[in-house]
Amino acid sequence: MPDAIPIGVFDSGVGGLSITRCLQRELPAESFLYFADQKYSPYGSKPAYWLEERAEFIARFLIEQGCKALVVACNTATVNTIVALRKKIDVPIIGVEPAIKPAALRSKTGVVGVLATAQTLRAASFRALTNKFSGPVKLVAQACPELVGLVESANLHSDETIETLESYIEPLLSLGADHIVLGCTHFSFLHESMARVIGGRAVIVEVGDSVAAELRRQLEKCDLLNAECRAGKISFFSSSASPLGANNMSLLWGSPIKLLEPI
Repeated sequence: MPDAIPIGVFDSGVGGLSITRCLQRELPAESFLYFADQKYSPYGSKPAYWLEERAEFIARFLIEQGCKALVVACNTATVNTIVALRKKIDVPIIGVEPAIKPAALRSKTGVVGVLATAQTLRAASFRALTNKFSGPVKLVAQACPELVGLVESANLHSDETIETLESYIEPLLSLGADHIVLGCTHFSFLHESMARVIGGRAVIVEVGDSVAAELRRQLEKCDLLNAECRAGKISFFSSSASPLGANNMSLLWGSPIKLLEPI
């Protein structure tokens, strides 16, 4: 019976918590295991072969814990590893990719900005995604190497953060971008500060609700949806379960988190 079986979610660190909130909202009866790979964060500078090996290690760990489905709650891991994971792991696997399609369809200026990690922007699957929409709109991609670290340290609203965001966002706005797509799940935690920088000049586009809807579809398709009415539970693992990491995750999650370290 799938009722008590959890869903595994993993990210390089805290970014996937933003996706997990959407998953809980869409599927409140489901239980989740969240794996933060903080020992090796950030993923954005790692080579593709390393990302594939690491993603498989984490996926197999979550499967060993009994997970019935996996969510790769990391754009960098998704674009570099999800094809290989689906060949090796026999459960539904849902990834995240930048919400370029809805942004392109809604753009009035014909210019869409994308904020992402360098590794995401280099990935072949990202290039294939952008090629689909490069005709009707101009896509302007911006690598943001400093943002993951700011989020991991829960530094969301400081002057340093605002200045860093300005350096990434203002060039996109100057080119006429009226939609800014967040191509990294960490960046969702900077939404408020981004909105300050943008000042109504563009719409911030995120992907969490779409991922949650796709997870529901996959669970229904495979007859894995939890039919019980009581609220599900969530447990948190980290490859580096330090007190500081737990504190920062708790701040971003909005309630105290006890981090478990995988054996």
